[in-house]
Amino acid sequence: MNDTDATDATAVSDATAPAPDESVRAQLEELRASIDNIDAAVVHMLAERFKCTQRVGRLKAAHRLPPADPAREARQIVRLRELAESAKLDPSFAEKLLNFVIAEVIRHHEQISDAVQTDDGPETPAAG
Repeated sequence: MNDTDATDATAVSDATAPAPDESVRAQLEELRASIDNIDAAVVHMLAERFKCTQRVGRLKAAHRLPPADPAREARQIVRLRELAESAKLDPSFAEKLLNFVIAEVIRHHEQISDAVQTDDGPETPAAG
């Protein structure tokens, strides 16, 4: 089933479902507006996070540090799982989300590193 099929299936089930009364509809609209606002905040927070990780990537590249830091990533996963538990969010979901974000950050860091190495030209052994 593709996205169009899923949308069509939802439209069909919505068309056959009884229409909710006005108070239910109003509650749904209010809750969905809150969800939309939260989604917007999440996107803006992720954008801020990626601005920071881009700076980290440039610093790592300038000092020839590897794009990934497995020890920090492991600490962050433990930390985020604990935060998720205290927030009553599924820790496995939080870990999956963080792993997705980390993978994207590493991809950006690799691109930055490649660009810096290309700008510097081929590496030459240090004289000495």
